[in-house]
Amino acid sequence: MNNIELSKEISYALRHAPQEYGLHLDEQGWVSIDNLISALKKQERFKLVTENDIEKMIQTSEKKRHEICNGKIRALYGHSISEKIIKKAIKLPDELYHGTAHRYVDSIFKIGLIPKDRQYVHLSQDADTAIIVGKRRDENPVILKIDSKQAWNDGIKFYLGNENIWLSDSIPVDYINLVNYVELKKR
Repeated sequence: MNNIELSKEISYALRHAPQEYGLHLDEQGWVSIDNLISALKKQERFKLVTENDIEKMIQTSEKKRHEICNGKIRALYGHSISEKIIKKAIKLPDELYHGTAHRYVDSIFKIGLIPKDRQYVHLSQDADTAIIVGKRRDENPVILKIDSKQAWNDGIKFYLGNENIWLSDSIPVDYINLVNYVELKKR
């Protein structure tokens, strides 16, 4: 078993389909790590998984998708389950970024950024991460800069996903600006 395979399986279980694993997430997305391990062990490829394996996977992951605390584990962001995961609103950087495909730009500038099939809009603390995310759907993505300081002052809530990912319920058009991708690539 490798860390990528384990991370993907845990992400699927905690973000999208806890019921398939017999798991019940609390309102903040936490579940007993023992229950998760028991559920994973039902699959042949994870029958030897331990808490130490999961801790190692989390520590070595570049994307920091999960956290463990007091015998529980949760996914930090990316949820698509119907029950809303409650996040605490906190103050954030003055600007955030969002990478997207060209085909979505017209819609974004009509209705703003909305979560679609996720619970929250995902934003990046830096433009480089937004570029990487945007390239998942477009070779030359559109990078949007969010005036998060003004949005926060106007009552828009933001939530910490991890040290580089921020979440919001939605971002109205008034706080969204296009960024010149070519200029970003020169940095």
